[in-house]
Amino acid sequence: MAYFEHDGQRLAYTVYGEGPRTTVLLPGLLFSQRMHVPLARELADRGNRVITLDLLGHGRSDRPRDMRAYSMDLFAGQTIGLLDHLEIDQAVLGGTSLGANVTLSVASAAPERLRGMLVEMPVLDNALLGCAIAFTPLMIALTFGEPLMKVLQFGARSVPAERIPFLGDVVLDTIRQDPGPSAAVIQGLFFGRVAPPAAERRTFEAPTLVIGHPRDPIHPFSDSQALASELPNARMIDAESIIELRLWPERITAEIASFIDACWKPKGAARRPRAAGPRSRSKRATAK
Repeated sequence: MAYFEHDGQRLAYTVYGEGPRTTVLLPGLLFSQRMHVPLARELADRGNRVITLDLLGHGRSDRPRDMRAYSMDLFAGQTIGLLDHLEIDQAVLGGTSLGANVTLSVASAAPERLRGMLVEMPVLDNALLGCAIAFTPLMIALTFGEPLMKVLQFGARSVPAERIPFLGDVVLDTIRQDPGPSAAVIQGLFFGRVAPPAAERRTFEAPTLVIGHPRDPIHPFSDSQALASELPNARMIDAESIIELRLWPERITAEIASFIDACWKPKGAARRPRAAGPRSRSKRATAK
């Protein structure tokens, strides 16, 4: 793990693999970059340089308690700052949930830095009610129930990482964090722009792979479908569930690796044809 400074704050990142083909992966809300370690290692084994980043308020990066330090646009600026720090002109940028929305915000702020976009579980127009139901109680608990949350934090930190599965330890990472800054992250996001509007998203030309999950009220499948329809160079794959990429990653990882390969083909190479309807699906998903 390495660090760089952006706007006076220290941000943590990790590099897997080497070479000119760079992919940057961003985690979900309050999760650390560790959630993308398996995918990063697999893509690195396939010849890619992969970088995972802890956005401000997440993981090993600085965690100020000021809600004004957090917004999608600020997170996008941090991601661009990482590219500047590593002198990367272009990268395939992607993420999950919060990371997906940050990716779209980078497309708004600096589209020339994107070779392609990986967008898993975007939080867009149809997610408003689900997010309000899920995150308002969490924000209240982190803000007004901080003493109790500190007890949970202490308990999570006492659990040895080697005694639980990797994914369980990744989840515990979010509980191990000081609850005050976590509350500030959610508060800052509540009062800022969540994503570029649909009219602007339609102008994003970077090749995009959208990954949607069924039966997920916080990340409605309809949002993924809508985004794939809006973007001029997008295709979509259906995940079996929110956990497929984490527990049975082979199918989706292969799709991601193939997409990244296509992004790095010479500019004159033909792009993958766009499918009709809600977006192309893998044979397994289509067979349902």
